[in-house]
Amino acid sequence: MSRKCEICGKGPMVGNSISHSHRKTKRRTLPNLHKAKVLISGKIKTAWVCTDCLKKHKIT
Repeated sequence: MSRKCEICGKGPMVGNSISHSHRKTKRRTLPNLHKAKVLISGKIKTAWVCTDCLKKHKIT
């Protein structure tokens, strides 16, 4: 499973984790994905959808 929303294309982001002493190490944040039934080209299909798309009712 690729960690990407099938509606908006949101994927993992990369940044730095900063400690108290300001040392920086790489970190990865993943989108909050859920399985949802989506109508794509006239057929119902289960897809990985981010919570932003679920809240904004971008799926039918």
